[in-house]
Amino acid sequence: MIIYLLWMRKITLLVAFICTLLFAAYAAAQTVPKIKDIGLEQPKTILYVGNSFFYYNNSMHRYVTGLTNAADPVNRQQYRSTSITMSGSGLNWHDVESYFKPGGVASYSFVGDNEIVFNKFEKPFDVVIMNDCSQCPVHPQLKAVFHEYARKHSRTVVRHGAKPALFMTWAYADKPEMTALLAEQYTIAGNDNNALVIPAGLAFAKALGKNPRIILYDVDKRHPSLLGTYLSACTIYASLYKKSPVGNPYTGGIDAKTARFLQETAWETVTEYFGK
Repeated sequence: MIIYLLWMRKITLLVAFICTLLFAAYAAAQTVPKIKDIGLEQPKTILYVGNSFFYYNNSMHRYVTGLTNAADPVNRQQYRSTSITMSGSGLNWHDVESYFKPGGVASYSFVGDNEIVFNKFEKPFDVVIMNDCSQCPVHPQLKAVFHEYARKHSRTVVRHGAKPALFMTWAYADKPEMTALLAEQYTIAGNDNNALVIPAGLAFAKALGKNPRIILYDVDKRHPSLLGTYLSACTIYASLYKKSPVGNPYTGGIDAKTARFLQETAWETVTEYFGK
């Protein structure tokens, strides 16, 4: 029995080691990002344009706002985020021009005990973060559409005085080879359109390389678990604000040890991707 248990432990360690090498091998992009920061010292208003990868777990923006509020409690009321998502959508499903219509998106907010506050601003958003469908940037029939609408929407965002950012999505849990392919196409699109790329997909691969047992996915092996959403939020925070999320007291309901691991992974990924 003891020999059997020792043998099983060796097999488990070997599988974990192989998984670590596998994710590490796939976690790279050939192209180097040209855009290193968003060009704003402290963006306060963010629009998220995407799909279920954003809206899972009560929406990605909730966790990013939690991090910014915890890091800057004095100005917490100034941070505002809006999320426009459609299930299964690609960038070509979205009419980004309409999201800047006066009196439309983000023109009012609910605060306190459902009190409505009518927002006053010269422009509704500082940054617009966009993602495509999980396969679109690397799909043979949709790859060109991804680049077309990354260009079209980035131009629309800039024309309205905001900064465009592209959210690099992650590989499916059972298809780690997607990581490098997605990283490459998002980086190319970011370079072509002067858009910051947020390397969430690389953060997933790094976390799994360091700890293959961590649960970053929902049971469908596609959508993020709570840990996956929090890791992505930390990666967004680190990419936009160029500040380490390590030690941030907001953990999104995750235990402190796991949250710190995800914070550290996000910061390591961002510093490596941007070469800082």
